[in-house]
Amino acid sequence: MFETYLCTCKIPDTLYYYGLIFLFYLAFYIFLAGLFTLTMYVMLLTLDDNTPTYQDRLATPGMMIRPKSEDLEITYTKENTESWDMYVQALNRFLSPYNDSVQEQKNHECTPDKYFIQDDSGNVRNNPKRSCQFKRSILEDCSGLYDRYYGYNDGKPCIIIKLNRVIGMLPGKDGQTPSVSCGPKADDTDKMGEVVYFPRNGTFNLMYYPYYGKKAQVNYSQPLVAIKFLNMTLNTEINVECKINANNIPTINERDKFAGRVSFKLRINSRN
Repeated sequence: MFETYLCTCKIPDTLYYYGLIFLFYLAFYIFLAGLFTLTMYVMLLTLDDNTPTYQDRLATPGMMIRPKSEDLEITYTKENTESWDMYVQALNRFLSPYNDSVQEQKNHECTPDKYFIQDDSGNVRNNPKRSCQFKRSILEDCSGLYDRYYGYNDGKPCIIIKLNRVIGMLPGKDGQTPSVSCGPKADDTDKMGEVVYFPRNGTFNLMYYPYYGKKAQVNYSQPLVAIKFLNMTLNTEINVECKINANNIPTINERDKFAGRVSFKLRINSRN
């Protein structure tokens, strides 16, 4: 009975011991949570909602095409509407924000051939910043306004090229306008045929730069260049490469061979 009494007397001491451990870890984790919250709050005070404090600035921006297909391969049969209608619909969706009426309503009519600089005034933010109009009609025969099939039905398809956005980038130097040029790869030099660019000469006008970021420049419309293939060889896969031409954008990068360029495959089949 004496031994039983001793055993039951130890139970309150054990509960007291575990209670202290619980309170210690509770206070410890509350302290860690508070320290983490304070650190995040101080860090957020140093950030700008409109401009990234640190950015992985690329010397050469990437390029992409529309319509965008798997593995950048566009293949269709011109007599078969179902084989190319998906490309037409993709271009319609992509170009919808570029409708002339939308651009006139949302964006500013800028002065061509000069950068549209919108600096802040000291601590006073010049936000939101205005964006220049890029009207769909600029793409002429590749706008879908005059040919609703973008040439896919008669074997003269349009491909739209865009340059990836880089905050603060000023492409072109000493007033030279950056442009896009496309050509066949080595084995396909005699198959691509003639092409035409829209806007003429395949240029990205300087007035669309610099880009200030998604939050600061809400209505920014990325400039586009369209290329129309006029008489490429049918029933043959052709490898095409397009690249940016600017006197201050290098296109040779040992670590990224696709910097400043995009390659895609195009094949137009015909039953005739």
